[in-house]
Amino acid sequence: MRGPLRRLRRFFSRRTPKGLYARSLIIIIAPMVLLQSVVAFVFMERHWQTVTQRLSTAVVQDIAAVIDIIDTYPQDADFAQVTRIARDALRLNVLVLPPEPLPAPAPKPFFNILDGILSEEITSQINRPFWIDTVGESRIVEIRIQLPDHVLRVFAPRNSAYASNTHIFLLWMVGTSLVLLLIAILFLRNQIRPIQKLAEAADGFGRGQPMPPDFRVRGASEVRRASLAFIQMRDRIERQIEQRTQMLNGVSHDLRTVLTRFRLQLAIMEDNEDRRELEHDVDEMGRMLEGYLAFAKGEAGEDVGELDLERVFAKFEADAALHGVAIETDVSGDPSVTVRPAGFTRILNNLVANAMRHGSHLRVQARKDGRWLTVSVEDDGPGIPAEQREEVFKPFVRLDEARNIDAGGTGLGLAIARDIARSHGGDILLSDSSLGGLKAMVRVPA
Repeated sequence: MRGPLRRLRRFFSRRTPKGLYARSLIIIIAPMVLLQSVVAFVFMERHWQTVTQRLSTAVVQDIAAVIDIIDTYPQDADFAQVTRIARDALRLNVLVLPPEPLPAPAPKPFFNILDGILSEEITSQINRPFWIDTVGESRIVEIRIQLPDHVLRVFAPRNSAYASNTHIFLLWMVGTSLVLLLIAILFLRNQIRPIQKLAEAADGFGRGQPMPPDFRVRGASEVRRASLAFIQMRDRIERQIEQRTQMLNGVSHDLRTVLTRFRLQLAIMEDNEDRRELEHDVDEMGRMLEGYLAFAKGEAGEDVGELDLERVFAKFEADAALHGVAIETDVSGDPSVTVRPAGFTRILNNLVANAMRHGSHLRVQARKDGRWLTVSVEDDGPGIPAEQREEVFKPFVRLDEARNIDAGGTGLGLAIARDIARSHGGDILLSDSSLGGLKAMVRVPA
């Protein structure tokens, strides 16, 4: 039984809405519709059928009384007295016709509760050949009874044999249900809106965007607690980033002061091999310091803005032409994307610079699909073994293989690039390129 149950659960899971608003509406609407259906069914089966049964019984009893008068008492040639009594006392329009065959059975209506009950009552009380028509004139029911020497034709008001006011109950039921649903929808919208605003604020904070101006703590107590927890978490993270930035600024100032003293002392030394080696070491320390500070600070302080990918790719084409590297660029969709312009440009610069350093043929493609931006950089270089592709994202990791990600650098290029990509709410993945080398793919919300 587990297999069918699992497939049934998977079937409903794929077809049920995923949003909280839609699911809440279903939780309200489904029981209401089920309740109204059960009430309507019970009403139709019990009340409606019972009332129709009693009305039809009374009409057939009146017809049976008319037949009894015709059979018991002598009548005039045109049956005027019987017609008058039926019209005035019983509200029946009666005609006594010469003997003739009854018409062919009329088509049965789709909802034939009156047809069925009336036929049963005529068979039970009168027990003579008959023909009825409940489909024709909507307000009249025609009944023909085969008598020994005549045919009795009766026109009875439909509401005399049928509970015709049931539609009022149905209208009230449907009308009140719609009013209640409207109230439920309006109430749910007010309850769901704070959750949606909280989700938007959290998503925007993850992408480095400022707090929406219309975000405030409101809604149910649980939603208020979640909103307050988010605001407190955001404040703690911002304070931590600010403290780290201030500390790094102090460290940067102190270390740059020391390096400046080194350079001044080297400047007064004799120009020899030892001096040149020391200058090289000092320059290397400066590059390492700048790379470390760039990695630690990231681009968190930059505001989100618009970036034109076509202009960025045009710069890559110009750089590739200067270095004698063949490059293919392609932008699919809107070239204008919403990111941190300087940070995202730095990601692409790092990836393209690595590809140019190790390959002679590059392919850079960008595709904006919905709310996601995907940029891939491929080359025909030596590539990176699959087991080392995660290692190269660690700070200060430099490969000893033919492909060195940061040759002449500090091993922070890809670490900085992934840090910026994740601050946008995305990531960077490495894989094999169709050109034979490495493929770096950046995917971020845009």
